[in-house]
Amino acid sequence: MTDTIRLTAAQAMVRWLSVQMTEDGERFIEGVWAIFGHGNVAGLGEALHGIGDALPTWRGQNEQTMAHAAIAYAKAKGRRRAQAVTSSIGPGATNMVTAAALAHVNRLPVLFIPGDVFANRRPDPVLQQVEDFDDGTVSANDCFRPVSRYFDRIQRPEQLLTALPRALRVMTDPANCGPVTLAFCQDVQAEAWDWPEAFFEPRVWRIRRPEPDAAELAGVAELIRSAKAPVIVCGGGVIYSGAEAALADFASRHGIPVIETQAGKSALAQAHPMNFGAAGVDGSAAANAVATTADLVIGIGTRFQDFTTGSWALFANPVRKLVSINVQPYDADKHGAVGLVADAKVALEKLGDLLADYRAGNADAQSRAEWLAAVDAHCAAPTEDNALPIDAQVIGAVQRAAPEAIAMCAAGTMPGALKLLWQPAQGGYHMEYGFSCMGYEIAGAMGLKLARPEREVICFVGDGSYMMANSELATAVMRRVPFTVVLTDNRGYGCINRLQQGCGGEEFNNMYVDCNVEVQPQIDYVAHAASMGAHAVKAGGIADLEAEIAEARSRDIPTVIVIDTTAAPGPGDGLTGAGHWWDVAVPQVGGSDRLRQAYAKYIENRRKQATVN
Repeated sequence: MTDTIRLTAAQAMVRWLSVQMTEDGERFIEGVWAIFGHGNVAGLGEALHGIGDALPTWRGQNEQTMAHAAIAYAKAKGRRRAQAVTSSIGPGATNMVTAAALAHVNRLPVLFIPGDVFANRRPDPVLQQVEDFDDGTVSANDCFRPVSRYFDRIQRPEQLLTALPRALRVMTDPANCGPVTLAFCQDVQAEAWDWPEAFFEPRVWRIRRPEPDAAELAGVAELIRSAKAPVIVCGGGVIYSGAEAALADFASRHGIPVIETQAGKSALAQAHPMNFGAAGVDGSAAANAVATTADLVIGIGTRFQDFTTGSWALFANPVRKLVSINVQPYDADKHGAVGLVADAKVALEKLGDLLADYRAGNADAQSRAEWLAAVDAHCAAPTEDNALPIDAQVIGAVQRAAPEAIAMCAAGTMPGALKLLWQPAQGGYHMEYGFSCMGYEIAGAMGLKLARPEREVICFVGDGSYMMANSELATAVMRRVPFTVVLTDNRGYGCINRLQQGCGGEEFNNMYVDCNVEVQPQIDYVAHAASMGAHAVKAGGIADLEAEIAEARSRDIPTVIVIDTTAAPGPGDGLTGAGHWWDVAVPQVGGSDRLRQAYAKYIENRRKQATVN
């Protein structure tokens, strides 16, 4: 007879999660972020209290930002560890849907456990229940379905016997990795069942490395061998594979220049001689030059997002071919690419063996050196003491003060500016740009620092994104998680204001001065951050900013440094060769000359786009 143990479903869930291990002997689910409500406090709340430090619980301030912290943690851990997030039903659950979409787009593991309605339906409709007039099986949690890699609704305790292993299988699968949602009916959480004791035996989850198909591998090797001007597009899959050293060796041995996506930046340190910098819309002159002339584009661990490809107008060589190395067949076969479905590290090592002494000849060291020199000049401190700095000068100050730091951001002007201008040490870059979610920054910085406590973390955030979500500063203070926030205040949404004008529009509803308000706001960000317990200061200029960054290293709480900046120009304005066209639809008709000129330019650029699958 099988030995059993009687536990509630919630107790069984947390006990099982506490013994799911990595190959390094750590819990795969490090712990659980929780805001309790009537949908999870009695069931999961009791279970989490009971298990204690075997599966620690942390309290945040907002369900979405708790999840952002968990996602940043998983990203910084290279998807080898993750965290869970639980909420009540209703708004607590739907607050997490944006975060689930962020994790889905970025292929990052996080376990969502929203409370759900009563499976027995006796008290329906309960507080916060969303009722579908035509479908009795629907709840608010069905919003998670399109943004989860695996979704399940737990309506009986024994369903956990299959649902939990399925959840971990998805979260540890390099090809299918992403968010998992286990919507947990609140009455079922509290229901007892006799569980097989064997269910709670520790289990090690190994993250596999898929080997390439021999025929596909040979075909890709032949394409590279035949290429005279290849270029490698380095995506986040390089980092998740742990293939940084393999890429450095491959690029150096075969003389193939490397250009970077947002997710792949810092897989190679900027100092590596084959790193030509950022690709595409927010790309460097050196990177975009080799991309434009490349006869073979080799994507490694990238999904070829439009910023990387210049909306498919960047790779302009009429004879160019596309190779995509990816663990996910969906990504490997995009845009008519010759796909190589494999782990990045394994693929690079095997391709290197096949290519032997092959060496390309298009890595122009002079253009790379000229680009980096231009960046240094562009990011230099202002010469006028009373001039408001541009974002590039802020980046330059941080670069000089903290060259080994991890720079992180998510939305607004800074992601493009950092991709273009930040010169990271290896692993010194963390950007959420798959979803480019405003409000990720503060919570993401906390999750990043929890994952990488040995590294200095600098969070760049604009005033607009700070206003979206800032409350996890209080959590970081409570938990003594130190990182530095550089808050650039340009008094509005400066990034979108520039885009609005670039697309022929008038300045409208982005900068506070152009909004329909009676009084222009005068927000004291220093006082606001200080009210949550952070150390907060106003930098009087670039030199002051550099000094404050150095001072922040002595603290065990977050430091917020506010600095006024100008909304214009953009990060690459005045930097020869920076950037590329981006397809943002311009109205065909309108009243202004500016709009007509923008539309004519838009049509001209659209003619350069490749036809893609």
